[in-house]
Amino acid sequence: MREKLQKINIELGEKESEGIYSNLAMITHTPSEFIIDFARVLPGAPKGKVYARIVTTPHHAKLLEKALRENIEKYEAEFGQIKITPREERSIGFQTPVTQG
Repeated sequence: MREKLQKINIELGEKESEGIYSNLAMITHTPSEFIIDFARVLPGAPKGKVYARIVTTPHHAKLLEKALRENIEKYEAEFGQIKITPREERSIGFQTPVTQG
């Protein structure tokens, strides 16, 4: 027997609709949950700040990973590949440009 999907209306408050900019995500987990901290680090600043923390189950973390992968594939099909350098793969956040002088 096929399950009937329930339609859910999601409310987006005015404050939440503004969004929060993040250029760094830190992820950790326990046996029962995943914790994702979204932070912002400014160039030259000695420290960053966490602006949002999401705590979710491993099951929902896996569904989030799947949804992100699907959306990145759609994005790249429309706008081109998102390039990540080997240096970026080894670092957190963003890197400031190196100047020579």
